[in-house]
Amino acid sequence: MKLQINEHPIDRVVRIVLAVALFALVATGSVAAPWLYLAGFVGAILLVTGVVGFCPLYAILRVSTLPSRR
Repeated sequence: MKLQINEHPIDRVVRIVLAVALFALVATGSVAAPWLYLAGFVGAILLVTGVVGFCPLYAILRVSTLPSRR
């Protein structure tokens, strides 16, 4: 299965910024367990999908935030 990019560049930037914000919350201890682990896990998913440009959930739902090509 080939991973085609299915995220718009703005979508990717938003995901990376949210991941950094979640990691900052985890690192500063602003959230307590079990939310600490959930925030870290969601942050990791957002970071990976933002860097790679492929969202498996988008692929399953056949959604793409890329602009349509003419």
